[in-house]
Amino acid sequence: MRKLIVGSFISLDGVIEAPMDWASPFFDEEAKEHSYQKAGEADFFLLGRVTYEMFSARWPQVKGSKYMDRMNGLKKLVASRSLKDVSWNASLIEGDVATEIARTKQQAGGDILKYGVSNLDQTLLVNKLVDEYQLSIVPTRVGHGKRAFQDVDPSLVKLELVNTHRFKNGVITLTYIPR
Repeated sequence: MRKLIVGSFISLDGVIEAPMDWASPFFDEEAKEHSYQKAGEADFFLLGRVTYEMFSARWPQVKGSKYMDRMNGLKKLVASRSLKDVSWNASLIEGDVATEIARTKQQAGGDILKYGVSNLDQTLLVNKLVDEYQLSIVPTRVGHGKRAFQDVDPSLVKLELVNTHRFKNGVITLTYIPR
């Protein structure tokens, strides 16, 4: 059975929006190696429409990094009601997103990764599909932008801390499981 693992960079002031603009200086070699190891445990990369459009416009052109090569090579599952076509080794989830993710989780194989806490997390949490949140607290203040769990009903955000990982650059990844 696969696990669904949601990872996100979060600034000290709770911002998750546009991490490529503010978290990049902290995505050093140690962080890339850690992310590469996690990606190596996955068979799928789950994205909502907004994240898919942002990543697919930039990431396929990044080559030569074992982490980016791994991420570009993963099969993508895209949850969208408006997209008709996808590329970048992606498939649109047809029908009910929760049903399709639950079906995929029941299969044998590697994990399903999802980056960012988005509107999609509301559906995932309501349907008890998230197995783990890996929230990387980045020691910087952004000042504006979408906040973590902003689109999720607060009553659904009941998490238990199960692990911490400290990086030399000051980033701390907190691993939570839903209670």
